[in-house]
Amino acid sequence: MSQDLALSRFHQPISIPGRRLMLDVRLPFVAKRARGGGERAVNQEIPLIPFIDFLLCIVLFLLASFSATSEVPPDKSIHLPGAANVMKMTDAPTVSIAGTQILVDGSRAGSTQSIEDANRMQRVDELFHILKNKRELWKQLNPGREFPGVAVLQVDRKVPALVVKSVFQTAAMAGYPSISFMVQRLGSPN
Repeated sequence: MSQDLALSRFHQPISIPGRRLMLDVRLPFVAKRARGGGERAVNQEIPLIPFIDFLLCIVLFLLASFSATSEVPPDKSIHLPGAANVMKMTDAPTVSIAGTQILVDGSRAGSTQSIEDANRMQRVDELFHILKNKRELWKQLNPGREFPGVAVLQVDRKVPALVVKSVFQTAAMAGYPSISFMVQRLGSPN
């Protein structure tokens, strides 16, 4: 008799394949869904959080890919002097002398014409006031820290020494006693 029971499980009628899960639940909406008659929901949610994560990753990647140094590319019209022993750029105001113009971080800060006409060293008033204002702003933004007093001179090779000395002295009077000169590394393309 135990053999008949063991074989009886193999002689069951073959049924048509289909959905069987949850058909015996007596709730009509569950049975309807189980038979495949469910409809799509009218309200669709936009996956906003993954989209924000994606945009955040892109922004961080772009920020990381840009150079973290505050190097100012040299003006193409200025031909810098060459040097073998060089250091990296520092974060400081860049004073450029090209032709007859004096620029601080790209904005006009005076002219070399009066120095060349007088044929003597003199203070460049516009440059002095701009550098002094930059120093005061730095002190307001960094209270309690000592002002580094560094400026970078970007001077063309053909600028007279008298003009360079005047700009150098003006920067020192404005509170920038440490002057670095921007140079072209020897062996690199000009």
